[in-house]
Amino acid sequence: MKRILQTLMGAFQATAVVVALGLGATAQANEGGFPLETAPNRVSSNASLQNGAKLFVNYCLNCHAVSSMRYNRLRDIGLTDQQIKDNLILTDAKVGDLMTISMTPKEGKVFFGNNPPDLSVEARARGTDWLYTYLRTFYKDDTTQTGWNNLVYPSVGMPHVLWQLQGERAAKFEERKDPHDDSRVEKVFVGFEQLTPGTMKPQEYDDNIADLVAFMSWMAEPVQLERKRLGVVVLLFLAIFTLLAWRLNKAYWKDIH
Repeated sequence: MKRILQTLMGAFQATAVVVALGLGATAQANEGGFPLETAPNRVSSNASLQNGAKLFVNYCLNCHAVSSMRYNRLRDIGLTDQQIKDNLILTDAKVGDLMTISMTPKEGKVFFGNNPPDLSVEARARGTDWLYTYLRTFYKDDTTQTGWNNLVYPSVGMPHVLWQLQGERAAKFEERKDPHDDSRVEKVFVGFEQLTPGTMKPQEYDDNIADLVAFMSWMAEPVQLERKRLGVVVLLFLAIFTLLAWRLNKAYWKDIH
């Protein structure tokens, strides 16, 4: 019974998060933010999660810690301790250690202007669509400190760490008059120009980003698939119990007028 109650509470909390993220995305669209693309849902694919884990430890874990995740939790996506140790631990950390980094918050602020955030629950805070679009919309911008900019997060302090995979791209903008005010001119994004090729083709890069986002989504709540499966069982149980209770109540009161 305790586990069932915990599951119901988790379901209610997850629903609240989904509603909040949905409202946030709507607000962003209403405010003229860059439109988000739907991230492929690959959380149930161990192959995608394993590829996402590889990308994460190679390109993200250098600056971003995951203080609520241990390496050995990756067993849940089909990896053995030996595979984790050989392929995903790039430091002297042990399999049972937390996925932390050596860079201190002070060093992070010096290097990037702000301490890079912990990514433990970033997928729940931002939403997978935000992450998927963000990681695919970096472009060269020599006016920024890092030399990069982003359509989803303008003037972002983070450089494009995946640029070798995607290649260097420039964003093309057009100046257009505001349809509601002729005196105003706004810059409108019209597309990318590939400056240098990446090691991956565009579709291959998008697929890998989808795997990376899927891993970050799983990492934010490793038990989400079990919770959802158990939630379905609980709802079916409650539906059957309600039907039986209704029939029993009807049987008790059938002779009373």
